[in-house]
Amino acid sequence: MIERIGAGKRMSEIVKHNGTIYLSGQVGEGATVAEQTRDCLAQVDALLAKAGSSKEQVLQAIIWLDDMANFAEMNEVWDAWVAPGHAPARACGEAKLAAPKFNVEITVTAAYDRRG
Repeated sequence: MIERIGAGKRMSEIVKHNGTIYLSGQVGEGATVAEQTRDCLAQVDALLAKAGSSKEQVLQAIIWLDDMANFAEMNEVWDAWVAPGHAPARACGEAKLAAPKFNVEITVTAAYDRRG
């Protein structure tokens, strides 16, 4: 069974299937890359909780930056967020994002306990 949470015409916030959660890409508000990254990760935390998961169950993260010059600033926030001993597989690349105000977008795939 596939469960879609926050489904709209274009996309769903969360898709759950067979013990795996797929989150839509999250962009954040803020004047700096660090602020936007913190906001993105707060949204990820909220969506994971809504789906019955947590950052300890993240399997993979894909991060897009508008400029790889922002890599270190984003990583400082990322490293503080990742649960010790639970670092996911991760990719990070540079891309033109949906609007010029966005510096970072993060999408996450996670596990969840199907019994609960």
